[in-house]
Amino acid sequence: MWELSNGDVAVIGRAAPSELVARLPEDASIGPDERLVILPRSLVVAAKPDIPDA
Repeated sequence: MWELSNGDVAVIGRAAPSELVARLPEDASIGPDERLVILPRSLVVAAKPDIPDA
């Protein structure tokens, strides 16, 4: 997980299986140029100190 020069964040994760996509909350959607990925919990925990609160 790292911040790009434009402020977006790039991540490396595993592609989510289609059955997980089908279980998205009703108010969530995936755009045509987006993919649902799974981030290991250890990655998110390790990155947490570097993620701004707002």
